[in-house]
Amino acid sequence: MKRKISLFLCFMMVFTMFTACSNEQGTSTSEAGSDEDVIKIGVFEPLTGENGGGGLQELDGIEYANKMYPEVLGKKIQLVVVDNKSDKGEGTTSVSRLIEKDKVAAIIGSYGSGVSIAAGDIIKNAKIPAMGASCTNPMVTQGNEYYFRACFIDPFQGKVMANYALEKGAKTAAVIMQNGDDYSIGLGNFFIKSFKELTGDENSIIDVSEFQVNDTDFNSILTNIKAKNPDVIFAPSSLTTAPLIISQARDLGIKSLIMGGDTWENPSVIDVAGSDAEGIFISTFFDESNPATEEARSFIEGYREELGGKEPNIPAVAALGYDAYLLIRDAIERAGSTNGDAIKDALNSTKDFEGVTGIINFTEEGDADKNIAVIKTVENGKFKYIDTVEIK
Repeated sequence: MKRKISLFLCFMMVFTMFTACSNEQGTSTSEAGSDEDVIKIGVFEPLTGENGGGGLQELDGIEYANKMYPEVLGKKIQLVVVDNKSDKGEGTTSVSRLIEKDKVAAIIGSYGSGVSIAAGDIIKNAKIPAMGASCTNPMVTQGNEYYFRACFIDPFQGKVMANYALEKGAKTAAVIMQNGDDYSIGLGNFFIKSFKELTGDENSIIDVSEFQVNDTDFNSILTNIKAKNPDVIFAPSSLTTAPLIISQARDLGIKSLIMGGDTWENPSVIDVAGSDAEGIFISTFFDESNPATEEARSFIEGYREELGGKEPNIPAVAALGYDAYLLIRDAIERAGSTNGDAIKDALNSTKDFEGVTGIINFTEEGDADKNIAVIKTVENGKFKYIDTVEIK
């Protein structure tokens, strides 16, 4: 186990150094031209830090969308990419830079709800429309008419996973969350609420534990959980933390079903946890074996070629990044303008947009009106589609 953690931490250090060098703030992934020749769309994603792996997957989907749909209003779309480093403070700085220095017409991001929430007021005050791809915490869009998102939100995701836990026979659950992480705390609490409601038993949650950022030793938390013997452990957390929780639980002999949220859908979770990851369950947004639209079929075929074997499956957050780009581009086209209010109004009037992750309309809060989630497990070292769940 120690060797697994050491190898993982070494990999992440090298990975972070590489990506930090190759993705400096303010870089453009599209050929630059004069300001009159291009329309700039800002992208703020975690390319390094705790959420770097997911942010890079999301960026890949955005860049592929830009490759497939490179123009709007007769002008080239220039992506201006900044690394928010998985940090709330850096998130606000990077968004301010996109707005004030780069003069972007719209913004896409960020993987990681906490960073998106932190940048929300800057986006709102500047009246620059933003499109989240996979940031699922409800607070991202609440009270912010300029922030939209392409994904479902955590009250729904928490209910999906609580419902699936019951379908697997669970009557008791333990929940592990990261203190200070808006995504982890939010999703964990939505699961707790739904699990209690579905079981009809206020005592069905038999343990709730929190850990601190950068923690790598979960043996104390897990030893306490083992003594209570829950049927399921739900641990919404980052992809760097997930394999450590999984492996340490199995090393302690815990047999409980282990579940996580959408952030767990990353090959590094399986690479680090190894055979311990077998049989975990996650909720996510998309699966390439079950395309929902014609745009999805086209995306799957093209993106598989684009990946070139880099990953065994198409990441759901890449599909959401692709959709987020297309939604912004479509709104600019329909607005016939790069004015922030005009784009915002066009987004609000979006009607039955055909995306990769399904047909998209927006609620009054700016959330994608979605009631479908995908359940996956890990089997033979790969994520495997289990079911598509619809909850109204």
